[in-house]
Amino acid sequence: MRAGEEAAFVELAGRHQASMLRLASTFVPNAAVAEEVVQDTWVAVLRGIDRFDGRAAFKTWLLAILVNRAKSTGISEARSLPIGDAGPAVDGSRFDAGGAWSSPPRHWIEESEDRLLASGLRGRLESALRRLPSRQRAIVILRDVDGMSSEEVCRVLEISAGNQRVLLHRARSHLRAAVEGFVDA
Repeated sequence: MRAGEEAAFVELAGRHQASMLRLASTFVPNAAVAEEVVQDTWVAVLRGIDRFDGRAAFKTWLLAILVNRAKSTGISEARSLPIGDAGPAVDGSRFDAGGAWSSPPRHWIEESEDRLLASGLRGRLESALRRLPSRQRAIVILRDVDGMSSEEVCRVLEISAGNQRVLLHRARSHLRAAVEGFVDA
């Protein structure tokens, strides 16, 4: 394999693939992620084959690389929150055929202080906030109430920046939908 012989790689992959998948599956949430870990491991092995010094058996070295990658991936996967099948954050009927707003949300941010004090809106907003999934609720509170930055929220909740953006967008969309009718009235 060090000499770049494809046949050697194919032979090693055939010999170790099944055990690698089984081992990876113990660290990650599903078979698809386990397959990704195995693929990443083979890439790492190919890149690092020149550093294999033979002090341990090849299989031991290979599985040590796999375990490190599987643990890292397992931790990342645990921090990523599934978006789920909650449907679109904004009703599709609000857009025209070209994807532009056919019924854009009314811009009410300038008046938000006065409106939040108005009877009914505060209760409606608080009720909608309580109905949000816990992570979405936490992100809205940390970002919009406490004024924390995205980076700080990610550190506090131990989630990725992308996950935080998606959850914040969904939360804000649901809150906007809950108060939009009242604001437009």
